[in-house]
Amino acid sequence: MIHHVVPAADWAAAPAGPYAPGSLAEDGFVHCSPDDRVTLAVADAFYRAAPRPLLVLDLDETRLTAPCVWEEAAPVPPPGVPAGTRFPHVYGPLDRAAVVRVREVVWDARGRATGLRDAG
Repeated sequence: MIHHVVPAADWAAAPAGPYAPGSLAEDGFVHCSPDDRVTLAVADAFYRAAPRPLLVLDLDETRLTAPCVWEEAAPVPPPGVPAGTRFPHVYGPLDRAAVVRVREVVWDARGRATGLRDAG
């Protein structure tokens, strides 16, 4: 299971096809995370100002049609994530059939990502 952070409006924008975030065009891959702890660190570091609600797509990487390559963050991982942590990078759009669960990021009063709950 790998995880991708996405604003709900972006995820809902084109529900008929695969999801291709801007990072696919900009970086050549879709950024994903290996576990919940790293996913929360990513949300906290890069998505504090993103439109809410902020979702996490739980993806079964065996259902992806694009290659998934595990690579270290460059130049460094986000705060709170140890150096050497490998991140799953998907080199193509995310197949909606690979999404096995959608969760929402929970924020505390100081604006920090502190948990995940089922989106409903």
